[in-house]
Amino acid sequence: AEVSCTFATDFEPSLYTVKAVLILDNDGNRLLSKYYDTELYPSIKEQKNFEKSVFNKSHKADNEIAFLEGLTIVYKSSVDLFFYVVGSAQENELMLMMVLNCLFDTLSQILRKNVEKRYLLDNLDGVYLVVDEIIDGGIILESDPQQVIQKVNYRVDENPLSEQSVAQVLQSAKEQIKWSILK
Repeated sequence: AEVSCTFATDFEPSLYTVKAVLILDNDGNRLLSKYYDTELYPSIKEQKNFEKSVFNKSHKADNEIAFLEGLTIVYKSSVDLFFYVVGSAQENELMLMMVLNCLFDTLSQILRKNVEKRYLLDNLDGVYLVVDEIIDGGIILESDPQQVIQKVNYRVDENPLSEQSVAQVLQSAKEQIKWSILK
């Protein structure tokens, strides 16, 4: 007798792990949101309704994980902020938690442990850079906060010339002049 085994194609592994990243204040208002699955909540109104539902389900709970509308949501709060990473129902919670911890730990270092609304809003451009270094289009790129900080600092500090870089430019110019004279 012939035995065949088929698996549901709905549960095939995918690199597109993260559906959305949200940062809400302690009233449930959006401070940052990035939706990577355009079909999930295509309109701003649908996104805000989802965010309200997520906030209402999580802001009084002591849990770190929630299941809502067929999605897996891991979350963490700090002072007056709520951080959420959203994945599909069959997504590995540990992977989502890894992203959440990386986001939180990176922001904690960048904001010098002041992970609260005022400091987050003052550094929102850097927060977006952090999110973009960790996740690109729903694919997890990085989970090590130190690597994220290095990449973000590199991007942020591209323009300013430090004393060392000025010295390097002068040394390089001296070398070029010396070689042009010797020719």
